[in-house]
Amino acid sequence: MSGGAPTTSGGMSAGTGTTTPVSSGLSRLAPPDQSVLCSAICKCQATPGIGKDGRKLNQVCVSSRLKELDKVLQGRSPYKPEVNYDMTQEPPEPIMNSEDATQPHGWLRGWIDKYWGDPDKDRPEWKASRGYVRRPDVVIVNDPTISPTQDNIRMVVEIKFPNDDPGTSQMKAYERIAGSEAKVVLLESSECDCNQVEERERQAEELDKYAVPASQALYTLLRVYLRGRLPPLPGGVPVPAPAIP
Repeated sequence: MSGGAPTTSGGMSAGTGTTTPVSSGLSRLAPPDQSVLCSAICKCQATPGIGKDGRKLNQVCVSSRLKELDKVLQGRSPYKPEVNYDMTQEPPEPIMNSEDATQPHGWLRGWIDKYWGDPDKDRPEWKASRGYVRRPDVVIVNDPTISPTQDNIRMVVEIKFPNDDPGTSQMKAYERIAGSEAKVVLLESSECDCNQVEERERQAEELDKYAVPASQALYTLLRVYLRGRLPPLPGGVPVPAPAIP
């Protein structure tokens, strides 16, 4: 996903216009992940927001909804949108808030100015558009209470809306971030059957074999974005009322 800092290579960055043969598709995601991501995608296709140039801001909308979900869950959502990764390190390192390792750094340009020249990191001289920083659309983590480092990544998801073709180098970069081609999914918005989203969500809620954070995220997303009300999370954990964008 692109947008924000002009120095970041993200989901809509210029590339070759082709994709790598990375396994992709909705079927590779667990049912709760399908429900959360397709709920956001379907809502954003229906009401995407329009940019000054008249373009539909589908990607921005999805990111905003997932960020709001994480806020509602007090940072415990396993769905982390638009985390920047320092690709000069091996494995690539997430660029996070210095005071909260679960939250992305809010100002990439400021982070670059302050930290890029750290001699301990042995980085090349900063130059824009070199792929030194990459930003996947969504990183799904195993443990949302810690940083989205490679060993905590369950899946890297690139969301493709019409007229949005990620380049080969971009998808290869996401494989490096995830640590494996098997942990990278290209999810096309057309794969989400928006007429069946609510039924898929109901089925996912009934499954108890998936991690609790994913279940909590799904539970909250359904009520915040589809039913317009916000009861407590399972276990009696109160949730603050969100400001819906």
